[in-house]
Amino acid sequence: SLISNATSHNTLSMIIKVCVVIPFCCLFLCCIVVMLHIFASHRQFLETSRYILFACMLINDTLQVLSSLLLFHLVVGQVKLAFICCVPLLFISTATFQNTPLILATMSLERYIAIIYPLQRPAAWRSDRIWIIILSLWLISCIFPFIDFSIGKHDPSVNVLFTPVICKTALVNSSPIQQLFKAAVSVLFFVVVAVIILFTYVRILLETRKLRQDRVSVTKALHTVLLHGFQLLLCVLAFTHPITETLIALQSWSPQDLSFFNYFCFMLVPRFLSPLIYGFRDQSLRGYIKKRFLCCSKTVDPLIPKSTGI
Repeated sequence: SLISNATSHNTLSMIIKVCVVIPFCCLFLCCIVVMLHIFASHRQFLETSRYILFACMLINDTLQVLSSLLLFHLVVGQVKLAFICCVPLLFISTATFQNTPLILATMSLERYIAIIYPLQRPAAWRSDRIWIIILSLWLISCIFPFIDFSIGKHDPSVNVLFTPVICKTALVNSSPIQQLFKAAVSVLFFVVVAVIILFTYVRILLETRKLRQDRVSVTKALHTVLLHGFQLLLCVLAFTHPITETLIALQSWSPQDLSFFNYFCFMLVPRFLSPLIYGFRDQSLRGYIKKRFLCCSKTVDPLIPKSTGI
């Protein structure tokens, strides 16, 4: 009887988790698709560096959510896959997670260059060359997971082609060297990004005291850099799971419920809030988004991206 009650409780708990995560992610993906469609449908967005970087962040967050969502359901359902099938999912999830702070730092630098060097912008930061920087970010974010997965020692009894395993991070990050390497890389990424965001904010703040004209654009740039700092803070929340595990353990939560709490609050919610806050804050995007979702008006006059709030 006790075993039957525990099984039914676990089944009910799993159903509730799936019913919470699926609608949440569908709403997120719907918003992302609408924003990407707006970018693809209006050329003026693709001719502005900050919008290209924002679109890159949307694609990165989409890959992060999809890969982590698939891994989450595989673990919840105790579905086992061959080792060679799990590694690509774990690789994509790790690479996109590390790419997020790099994109935030690049977006802050783009605002800094647009304000400090409005007439002498370096060629690499123009809209037709910004793809070089984006590809470099992806390359950097993929190199470290590749090194991380390479230095690990795999169980010789596990056949990479046929042995079914649960797709968890511990599968390829089991050795102490890997855990230390992953922690060092994460700290390095977020410290560098935090320094860049702080540097750009201070420089733009000092620039406001020199400029007598176009203070509105400079003020908006300051608010944008602050927003990037908030986005970075949301990303850092993913590293607070040891603290939450210690606190929630006092309430006698099960490991499955604890993992779900950390995943939903510190992985999904920040990825959901970050692009929405950034997208709805921009005047041009907000007008087109209202047209798509709310159908406020039949026509929306396209605004020039230069006058936006990003």
